[in-house]
Amino acid sequence: MLLGAIADDFTGASDLANTLAKGGMSTVQFSGIGHTVPDCEAGVVALKTRSIPAADAVSQSLAAAHWLLDQGCEQIIFKYCSTFDSTPKGNIGPVAEALLDLLGAETAVVCPAFPGAGRRIFMGHLFVGDRLLSETGMRHHPLTPMTDPDIRRWLSLQTAGNVGGVTLDTVRSGVDAMRAAFATEAQAGRRLVVTDAVADEDLMTIGAAVADHKLVTGGSGIAQGLPRNFRAKGKLSEMPPELPAVAGPGIVLCGSCSTASQQQVAFYATNHPSFAMDPSALMRGEITFNNVAGWIRDQGPQTPIVYSTAAEDTVADAQARFGREAVAAKIEDFFATLARHLADTGTRRIVVGGGETSGAVVEALELSSMQVGPEIDPGVPVLIGARNGPLGLALKSGNFGAADFFEKALKQVGQR
Repeated sequence: MLLGAIADDFTGASDLANTLAKGGMSTVQFSGIGHTVPDCEAGVVALKTRSIPAADAVSQSLAAAHWLLDQGCEQIIFKYCSTFDSTPKGNIGPVAEALLDLLGAETAVVCPAFPGAGRRIFMGHLFVGDRLLSETGMRHHPLTPMTDPDIRRWLSLQTAGNVGGVTLDTVRSGVDAMRAAFATEAQAGRRLVVTDAVADEDLMTIGAAVADHKLVTGGSGIAQGLPRNFRAKGKLSEMPPELPAVAGPGIVLCGSCSTASQQQVAFYATNHPSFAMDPSALMRGEITFNNVAGWIRDQGPQTPIVYSTAAEDTVADAQARFGREAVAAKIEDFFATLARHLADTGTRRIVVGGGETSGAVVEALELSSMQVGPEIDPGVPVLIGARNGPLGLALKSGNFGAADFFEKALKQVGQR
């Protein structure tokens, strides 16, 4: 293993794994650490640390870094969301600083940009499409509302040290200019450096500039330029891994309430059986596992969708009545139990919407590792695990994917 990655949620892990696989690295996604390691050039450890206390996130991330270094990794990536999901007390800064200390590194890039999904950094500010992050639906995120688009300022609230910056003009000046800028920031004691990027070409330049950095942090886009660094050293195989075939019944499970997820659920439900799982009804016990499992059985060979996706006011009402954490835990546990039951009774294709939901499902399925296959939509690959035979999955972050994503994903996880 040459390149090791630590992702703060499961959909982010598959997003990063997708980028590395597209770059030509044989890539495996791991659920936590301590597993048997199949042959691979890049290993992505999926954690569920995005919304947990900083001290816990630091502990888990350091453990993952130690494990990856034990596998021989020469460089570590700390991957977080391209919308920088966190709070002023969030853990992106503390985890990054702890990894710098572990690796003995002077500085690390901070770049959540993902131009392919409309996320761009300019003058340290994060844009989603043509809007500042704080003007998008992320300002109402139930766990990590993003109310400030200035990543330098937001990160400064989380860190002990000062935060630096590299502007787009410097990035466009080339690799040598960038290396000089990083050196200047390090000499000034600014260990975390927010770096502008508005196009994939910028990310490729950044990738070349950080070839010798022990730590790289950002969204999945930051990894675009890293595989070619290893290829230039003659360390990558030219033979892509062969994935096992998957065939059998499918299901869509969606716990995300993002605008994109709402559109995707509505699109899919027009032509497929759908079960809307109202959060308040679930909390009151009016919706049970037996109800939903029986309904799925009644759909026969069709590929239904079960979703808790709901409008903002519906979610807010449930959270006000029962508590934010209690509602989230109940939904995650429900989807996890349902996914395990389905996989053990013949379902072979599972498509999941939502980062927290995806993490709960993968943990319930006890998938210690998954091979990374072709891309379905930007940032979302086919994943192949093993539970009672080959099991095909797609794990979609809430804001990712086209309107017809669920339909495409079900087809592609079963094609080879």
